Amino acid sequence: MRKRLIDGLPQAVLEPNRNWLNVEELAEVELTSEDAAHPVESALLPAGSPGWRAAVSGKQTIRLLFANPQSIRRIYLSFQEPAVERTQEYVLRWSPDRGQSFQEIVRQQWNFSPSGATSETESYEVELAGVTILELNINPDIGNSNAVASLEQWRIA
Repeated sequence: MRKRLIDGLPQAVLEPNRNWLNVEELAEVELTSEDAAHPVESALLPAGSPGWRAAVSGKQTIRLLFANPQSIRRIYLSFQEPAVERTQEYVLRWSPDRGQSFQEIVRQQWNFSPSGATSETESYEVELAGVTILELNINPDIGNSNAVASLEQWRIA
């Protein structure tokens, strides 16, 4: 029997050399709200910092409308919440026909806790052809409509 000890489960890591799509050139962004100090570009562009934050509480949507249909093979999402305990849910979905229909990619909940899990990072390998819209819906706290949504990074390859 072969065995070895490991430090824990590997975390999804953003690969800086990955051929991420240049969202700034390829897509228009629609969103429900935006804090002026934390614009959506902060989450979508490689040099972005400190990420996007909604201007108002409650559910939020960020939608990428591609000028030309795209093939997408990887989607990377990163969320941070160092201060508030909450259960966030997000839904990632796509449309091949400019929003006439949508197909869900993933629906996920995550429990943030200042004394434990303060970040969520996900990397999805997908095979999507002809994507005209990619949409992220965030419910920042399924138990509290006063919570404010945020997104540290969103990359697409």
